[in-house]
Amino acid sequence: MWIGFLFALAGFLSYTFFAQFPITRDFPWANLLLFGVGGILLVLGLFRAFGKPRVYRGKIFGPVLATLGILMLGLFSYIFFYALRQLPPSTGSPRIGQKAPEFILSDQDGKDVSIQALVSRSKAVALIFYRGFW
Repeated sequence: MWIGFLFALAGFLSYTFFAQFPITRDFPWANLLLFGVGGILLVLGLFRAFGKPRVYRGKIFGPVLATLGILMLGLFSYIFFYALRQLPPSTGSPRIGQKAPEFILSDQDGKDVSIQALVSRSKAVALIFYRGFW
């Protein structure tokens, strides 16, 4: 039962690790596999805990761990399959190595600066957009 809970916890916490690889970034099959193994082990642990309560003493911890595992799967599924799908697509954003579109923005002193003026002075330009209102 505890091992099943640890598998479910690993499935919940390991998405940032698996997101580094292209094969697991778009669809979290590795995380869902960890959740599946954890769920199977939790169910087997519940049957053992309720089948022999004097030996395993799991009538309390069993349902608690199973509920926490289900809640982690539900939260992970909500975030990945619903909340992240609500973000707008970035189809119009420039790709790496692609030339940026022309635009003019104000700098920290209030002067207008165009990207063309910045590119003419050097080969590359790094733009940083700070969140907030300062």
